[in-house]
Amino acid sequence: MYEPHQWYELGLLRSPGWLRLALEMRAGWEYGASIAATPLLSMAPSGDGHPVLVFPGLITGDLSTLPLRNYLRSRGYAVYPWGLGINRGPRDGVIDACLGLLDRLAREHGRSLSLVGWSLGGIYARELAKARPDVVRQVITMGTPFTGHPKATNAWRIYEWATGHKIGAPDIHEPLRTPPPVPTTSIFSRSDGVVAWQCSLERDSPHTDNIEVQASHLGMGMNPLTLYAIADRLAQAEDAWQPFDRSGFRSYLYPDPRRRARY
Repeated sequence: MYEPHQWYELGLLRSPGWLRLALEMRAGWEYGASIAATPLLSMAPSGDGHPVLVFPGLITGDLSTLPLRNYLRSRGYAVYPWGLGINRGPRDGVIDACLGLLDRLAREHGRSLSLVGWSLGGIYARELAKARPDVVRQVITMGTPFTGHPKATNAWRIYEWATGHKIGAPDIHEPLRTPPPVPTTSIFSRSDGVVAWQCSLERDSPHTDNIEVQASHLGMGMNPLTLYAIADRLAQAEDAWQPFDRSGFRSYLYPDPRRRARY
């Protein structure tokens, strides 16, 4: 059976409805839950000190990723913000600045980086890894819409306003579907109130994985399930990457992302 592989062949996926959008108010609760879960999160694997660069989502800045960066720093990583202020999309000079930062950190540490991106920040992480695969160890995205229809999100109008770019050109959006040539993990939530969760699914391959969490879009980067999953991914040896292990107790917290969609 023919399987569509272009976003414009998939049809217009619906953006999340009003109920899921209303559930985005739980983001504050997720931050509180991460604080309450500190003793459990401290049991996540420790890191090897390699550098990690974190990218914020649309119309947010480094303050939004501070809880995540503090947690990863506590696990033993050299963590860096993107340092370019509010993320208003790929404006003139932004990509070059990101590439310059990536190259500088790789030189300073003498080793490759892991890139972590939240929502639109995940697009940056993926595309930078495609441009500099020699200095990127792995990519982790959270609620990032890299596939499906680009308007299957409640934020596309905000994106157009913030960036001045129109959404929908196949020559721009189609290349985003291709994963980087490095291990890549997409963390997504079926209850995401901003991005249709299907738009955050990587196709199966030897170096891609999907991890489902119960989280809001706005709180995903502070959700304790997300924090643990990121720590688990980062702790792997550079040349021994494996998909996320959902056996044992983890099967209760992290559902099988391949299960049949019910909503």
